Order: sequence, then C-alpha cells, then structure tokens
Amino acid sequence: MLITQMKNEECRNLLARLGFGRLAVSYEGQPYIVPIYFAYDCDRLYGFTTVGRKVEWMRSNPRVSVEVDEVVSHFLWSSVVVLGRYEELPDTPEHTEARLRAEAKLGERALWWQTAYAANQPRGGHQPGKPVFYCIYIDEISGRSATADRVESAMGLSTAQRPVREK
Repeated sequence: MLITQMKNEECRNLLARLGFGRLAVSYEGQPYIVPIYFAYDCDRLYGFTTVGRKVEWMRSNPRVSVEVDEVVSHFLWSSVVVLGRYEELPDTPEHTEARLRAEAKLGERALWWQTAYAANQPRGGHQPGKPVFYCIYIDEISGRSATADRVESAMGLSTAQRPVREK
C-alpha cells in the first residue's frame, strides 16, 4: 500500500464533498469524540446541534479537531484532519451575517438539521434542546491517502471483495 500526503486543495475537496466526520473536543484533559454533519466553506466548517456535552465542552475549550475519511477498500482510502477553533453563532444582530451564511451552506445538504433535532426530541417530559449554529475556523489541515502498490494490484489484493452470503 502506498500512503501519500494529500495536497491542501485535495483535503478541502474531501471536506466539501463528504460533509460528515468526527468532532473531537476535550475538557479538563478528558477527550470526547462524536459524529457530526457539517458544511465546508473556505476556511470554515459550519454545524448545527443542540446544547449538550459537546457544546458545553467547546464553550469551555474552543480548540477542536475534526476528522473525515472516505474508505473504498483497505488499499484505497483518504483521511483529513482539521485543527481549529469553535465559535458559536447565536441569534444576535452581531452574528446575523455569519448565521445566515451557516444556514445557507448547511441548507445545501438534505436533512442537515435532522440528527441534532431528532436526538433531542422530548422524552419523558424533558424540553427539546436549544438549537446551536456554530463555526469551526480551520487553523491547520492535513490529509493522507492510500492506493494499492504494483504488487498488491497485480495480485488482485486491491479489489474489495465482499463475503458471499449463504441463502
């Protein structure tokens, strides 16, 4: 397998295309990682969620990381890591423009709101979570990709094979 460094543009193209990844946060030395949907826009990732552990921890420590990956097979994959800073986009006059931009970019993806909203539906008399739009400013981005080498390709090892199911 050949693993190569992705160019900056390749990393950004993967972010723009996928829109799904894992957000890593930390609080008092304890890491926490969760899946997120996001929309990529230049040097930012926009997201929507509801108040909970993730938001509370990001409010306390805005330094975050986002990882996205695309795996076709063991020999064909790409992975991008973003190091960045969290900023909440509250419904206030000074954040109106950024919030509208976030809503527009997120709105380009079907059902962008569903995961955060569905996860916080009232259960047992609880109130639904308060919606939160946020931005992650990209400070650093890096990526790696893998392809099969000549030997693996020649031996047919680069072809993803699915197990045969018995009927």
